Amino acid sequence: MMLNWFNAREAAEVGTALADQFAPQTAPAASRGNGAAKGNSSNALQELLRSADSTVRKLRLNVYKKAKFANSFKWRLIENGVSPKAADELTQALIMHLSQQQDDSAPATAAPRRDHERIESLRARGNKALAAGDHAQIFALFTEFDALDPGRPDVLNTLGVALCHLQRIPEAEQRFREALEIDPNHVEALSNLAGVVQANPQEAEQWLRRALKVNPKYPRLRTKLGIALLSSAQTNEAKAAFRKALKLDPNDADAMIGMAKILMSEGRFEETESKLKRALKIEPRSAVAWAALQGIRKMTLADREWVAKAEEIAGSGPTLWEEAELRFAIGKYYDDVEEYAPAFASYRRGNELLKSVSDGYDREAHARFADDMIRIYTREMLAAAGTGGSASAQPIFVLGMPRSGTSLTEQIIASHPAARGAGEPEFWLEAARTHQGDLRQGQISEPVKHQLAEDYLRFLERRCGDARRIVDKTPANSDLVGFIHSVLPQARIIRMRRDPIDTCLSCYFQRFSAGQTFTLDLGDLAAYYRTHQRLMNHWRSALPPGTMLEVPYEELVADQESWTRKIIDFIGLEWDERCLAFHETQRSVATASAWQVRQKIYKQSVQRWRHYEQFIGPLKGLRD
Repeated sequence: MMLNWFNAREAAEVGTALADQFAPQTAPAASRGNGAAKGNSSNALQELLRSADSTVRKLRLNVYKKAKFANSFKWRLIENGVSPKAADELTQALIMHLSQQQDDSAPATAAPRRDHERIESLRARGNKALAAGDHAQIFALFTEFDALDPGRPDVLNTLGVALCHLQRIPEAEQRFREALEIDPNHVEALSNLAGVVQANPQEAEQWLRRALKVNPKYPRLRTKLGIALLSSAQTNEAKAAFRKALKLDPNDADAMIGMAKILMSEGRFEETESKLKRALKIEPRSAVAWAALQGIRKMTLADREWVAKAEEIAGSGPTLWEEAELRFAIGKYYDDVEEYAPAFASYRRGNELLKSVSDGYDREAHARFADDMIRIYTREMLAAAGTGGSASAQPIFVLGMPRSGTSLTEQIIASHPAARGAGEPEFWLEAARTHQGDLRQGQISEPVKHQLAEDYLRFLERRCGDARRIVDKTPANSDLVGFIHSVLPQARIIRMRRDPIDTCLSCYFQRFSAGQTFTLDLGDLAAYYRTHQRLMNHWRSALPPGTMLEVPYEELVADQESWTRKIIDFIGLEWDERCLAFHETQRSVATASAWQVRQKIYKQSVQRWRHYEQFIGPLKGLRD
């Protein structure tokens, strides 16, 4: 009996045969976008559903067989020339239609017979709304469907998708989680849940890897995994995921965009533009590709056509994250052309969108953590660190507020032939989470320090080889200076210091990938900066002399050579002229500054905040 339950060959064969009856030109109207196509699509869809009634219902598909049937149907559609997006929509509509009998995994409480006609009516209207892409109607109909016939993962997943399009993200996340409680291997719900938690790339990666275990050939999972990996700075792994996705589907526009972003991080801007334009030929209204075009150069008034199209796409109902990405890009355009009021309005809209789905910044919790660090890591305690976990001088920590010049300084150092840049690894953040109780009580044991030092040095070697100096430029390490010094007391620390209002405004104007929720609100930014400054003042007074060098950003850009020489001397390397030509250094920069660090030193960002003085009330009281 169990073997029969899993024998899904017939279901897979029927799925393939049914897909062969469906012509590529009759893909759903939602993905085609014109009135004639909608009419043809609706007729073709109804014909497909009628054919399915006579060939598929008799199979009495259980959950496993339904998944095999759907996978075979979808993949044959793609093989026959239907786009992955259209194939997804068709498969979803078909499965909803075929679900008159409940999945074996759903509760055994069938809807009363008197409700069957109502359910059938809802199903037919729901399929019509799916074909038309009417997400408000989809939500209304399937909410009623769920009330009549509860506990169906396919219905819950469809509700989640509709809620995403309606920008009701927390509700969408709840529906996807409910679907997975009923069917933990529902691949579409796993994939969709990863999409709504993308602000946390590590969690998104977890759901996507789980989905790939269930069905490694499910369309677009590799692309989504690549996006999650890229968001957490796992560039090599992201590149591998995008390449696999493009091997499965050479016309996967999102995978092309992912590869374009990697090319951008490597400073290959002409190739980046070419890849983005190719993606736009496939998906002309791709919000992500259109937004990415502004990141490869400074924009001018000649780009009016770009901003007009960006505004149009942003107002046409993209997902919340797509609109946010466009709003930040539009803000940059207006800032580049010195139209400051619309620039600030666009940045504010982008931040408000992201704030609506973020966990928020806890000002009090951050302040309490700073209090603990100041109380524990006193001058006396840090002076007694001795050799800590290791006496290595290889790591160089460049830290400070985000957007304070940390990427610039890393690029300067990494231009030295004896140095490398490690980017922004989260090693010390993860270590602090793991040992949080002991950390906040000042009780990190010597064996733990030795193990942390060994693990970190091994991590740096894997990422950067055996360079004499390796730069870790994670800004959040600013909170953990005492902890890091107690483990690596010979490591040098460079603290970047920039005008606080310029720094905070630049943070507000940047869409960070994850974790830095304090950047989404000007009041939170001001509170974060004050706590950050309090901690940095403490580290400056408590660390042993010669451990930390403070570099004022404004002085670095005003007198590049003098400060560059100070930096190279401080980290114990001989002078090398290549450090002055940092913009010519070929290396991957997987941060928001990928374009800026490949330009010569420029001074336009000094006192930039004065252009926005009328908008930035909460920041005006900040002082360095």
